[in-house]
This record gives sequence, structure tokens and C-alpha cells, in this order.
Amino acid sequence: MEVGRALLVPLMVAAVVCLPMVIALLICADELVDRFAGRWARWRSRQRERRIVARLDRAVEADALTRNIDLSRLDRPDRQPLEQLATELRQLRGHQVGRGRATVWHAATLASYDNRLRLACAALGIRQHLDELTGVDRELERVRVEGLLHRAGLTLPGARPEHRQRHR
Repeated sequence: MEVGRALLVPLMVAAVVCLPMVIALLICADELVDRFAGRWARWRSRQRERRIVARLDRAVEADALTRNIDLSRLDRPDRQPLEQLATELRQLRGHQVGRGRATVWHAATLASYDNRLRLACAALGIRQHLDELTGVDRELERVRVEGLLHRAGLTLPGARPEHRQRHR
């Protein structure tokens, strides 16, 4: 009986000392749970993104192997970054709209725009025929290529047909 009392006294002292911490934990429990849940959700999201990227890498490598595509050509140091190409395409598209410019200006801007379209298509693996066509056929090919680039995620102002139809 003496041993039980000897253990009971330190246990009661520990309970009295820990009681304020337990009360504080109960009061702050919602905040702690929210913080933990947020961290857990971010961790799960990062894990999911890593799995998706790994799956995409495997799919691209498998596709490249089946089609005998050399992926090392995409890692050339002289290759222009896609973000830079997208910025230049948007700027050139804006310059095309300008009124009162000389015909030479429009021709040079259009040639430069077509060149950037070719580079963007090469970077994304999209087939284009801008070199082979002239006149109206080239303009139609330009619209087709803009649509394919849009579908690939590279949006150009005024290049989306649904954008033009909505604002008419």
C-alpha cells in the first residue's frame, strides 16, 4: 500500500503541472490540426506532381524510342527557351496589328513572326508547313499552327478562334 501512495503523489504533481499545457493544447488544437493538415496537403501535392512528372518522363522516353527520336537535340545550348519564344511571338503579333505602318514593316514583322512560329513548333515537336506555302495558304497554315500551339499551352493574344468569336 505504501508503494501505491508513493507513486500516486508524483503522478498527482505531474498532472497538476501538465494541466495548463493540456488546456492550452485543447484550446489550440484547431490551429494545430489546420497547420498539420495544410502541411500534409502540400506534401501530398508535391508527391503527386513528382509521380506525374516521372510518368511523363517515362512516356516521352518510350515515345521517343518507338519513333526513333533523338531527345538530345532538345538540350542544345543554342536552343532558345520556349518562354522567350512565347514573349517574342506575343510582341510580334502586337506589332502586326499596328495601322499606318509601311508594307515593308508588315512583311518584315510577318517573316519574323513566322520564324518564331517555326522555332516554337520545333521546340514542341509540332509539324508545320510555313516554308512550303505562300499567300492565303500560308495564312491558313499560320492560323492552324497558332491553334496547335494554343492547344500545346502556348497562348497568343488574338490567336484563339473562340476568343475572337466571343468579342464580336
